Amino acid sequence: MKLPFFLASKFVAAETLEATLPVAADLRSQGLRTTLDLLGEYISDPTLATAAKNSYIQLVRNLQEADGAIDKNISIKLSMLGQKIDESFCLDNVHELLRVAKETGTFVRLDMEGTDVTESTISILEKVYPEYPENVGIVLQAYLKRTAEDIERVCALGARVRLCKGAYKEPAKLAYQDMPTIREQFLEHMDTLITKGKFPAIATHDDILIDATRSYVKTNNVSPDTFEFQMLYGIRADTQKAIAEEGYGIRVYVPFGDMWLPYYSRRLRERKENVWFILKNMFKK
Repeated sequence: MKLPFFLASKFVAAETLEATLPVAADLRSQGLRTTLDLLGEYISDPTLATAAKNSYIQLVRNLQEADGAIDKNISIKLSMLGQKIDESFCLDNVHELLRVAKETGTFVRLDMEGTDVTESTISILEKVYPEYPENVGIVLQAYLKRTAEDIERVCALGARVRLCKGAYKEPAKLAYQDMPTIREQFLEHMDTLITKGKFPAIATHDDILIDATRSYVKTNNVSPDTFEFQMLYGIRADTQKAIAEEGYGIRVYVPFGDMWLPYYSRRLRERKENVWFILKNMFKK
């Protein structure tokens, strides 16, 4: 049975692209940068993966037609493009998408998923980046124990990194489990990215991390033009506007699509912290 969309409407812009575009344009008019994120993941049927690629390409073309009213910036999941079916098949799909992104001046962020695809995702970035250096970047997750090496690897490549805490349930041998340690790792990685990275994105709703980043850049005379904060649609909208008013760049990730139920169900099943995060942010400004 299809559940009513109002259950997700706090955090998902709309079920269709047509209804999402005005939402993104409104955010942009408020001085907030946007990234559109078509929901879906872990496709196992090549036909569906091809359809997802075509949907991403249509999204890029729609943003081009918006003629500046909406940022030409999207986030994709490689598992939607056949990453778990066959990596070479996925790579072909990514190349096709990035060719259109290059033609239209669109930036495509490769989202990071579970550790079963971490190495594959970075490897695909390394394969496509030389041809599309201005059009592709990646997400890295602070709680993974491998992330310090991955950041050095991606910074050496020259690609843009979005740093987040990480939302998947991972074993202790692969990921830090307690929040103080995760915060400590996040701030160490923030330091590295702002020092060595190319326009890093500091993606967090955590006041401790936001304040620490503010303090770091002020102490080290880092220009606000060299990085940006990122947050999710529907979460702390007043805080997003306040950050923008302070002169920092802030980008809002705008999820949309009819696959919102699998997306949130997976997150809520995997980590109890995600349940608390959603409930807390239902009312937090």
